[in-house]
Amino acid sequence: MDEPILTIDEREAINAGRWFSSLSPSLRHDILRCAYVRRYKDGELIAARGDVAEEWVACAKGAVRVSSTSLSGKQITLTYVEPGIWFGDTAFFDSDRRTHDVYAHGATTMVCVARADFRKILAAHTELYEALMWLQGRRIRLLLGLVEDLNTLPLRARLAKQLLHLVRSYGVPSLDNGAEIRISLQLAQEELAQLLGASRQRVNQELKTMEREQAIRIEPAGLIVRDREALMRIVEAER
Repeated sequence: MDEPILTIDEREAINAGRWFSSLSPSLRHDILRCAYVRRYKDGELIAARGDVAEEWVACAKGAVRVSSTSLSGKQITLTYVEPGIWFGDTAFFDSDRRTHDVYAHGATTMVCVARADFRKILAAHTELYEALMWLQGRRIRLLLGLVEDLNTLPLRARLAKQLLHLVRSYGVPSLDNGAEIRISLQLAQEELAQLLGASRQRVNQELKTMEREQAIRIEPAGLIVRDREALMRIVEAER
């Protein structure tokens, strides 16, 4: 369903994004002036692999699950896009189709810019070319870092690193203890395992070990990080 206006929290999430906030005020204004809003229910398909790319988008609320399907038909989660992150521009530049399936994870709000408007903004703001080059470079660095971690770090360190990333992106103070941080993104252990390239059983074992060490606490509603420094020490120990 399309709705023309972002809520105050949604607009704040977009404006606070590291990349978007670095743009000039006039460019930010023109992007949002052309943008429209789509809202999705949990699990709703946003874009399918093979679709023609018609929109440049950003997550304003919730999360976006990027996934693919294995040869056996199993759906595999590759990453989650957090509020404030823009994506979808690669398909505009290489004129190819979408490479992955994209679903809403929780109630999700998307800010969308149509392809024609995207090109008009590029023509009016050459600044956007350099900004998008920086964005692509950042994506490549993150991708190479993930590949390196997968080949060099044990699962325990990769899990600790992933939990720290989730804290930065989705961490909120625990209502019971302000020193603890609750990861607001609801992830099943199977989904967390897919992000790490491991089995659910092995991830469960490592989570239980971290819980015994009092670094985290596992609750039905999600994970609580009790000691960020303990997670950082786990990562540093393997470097």
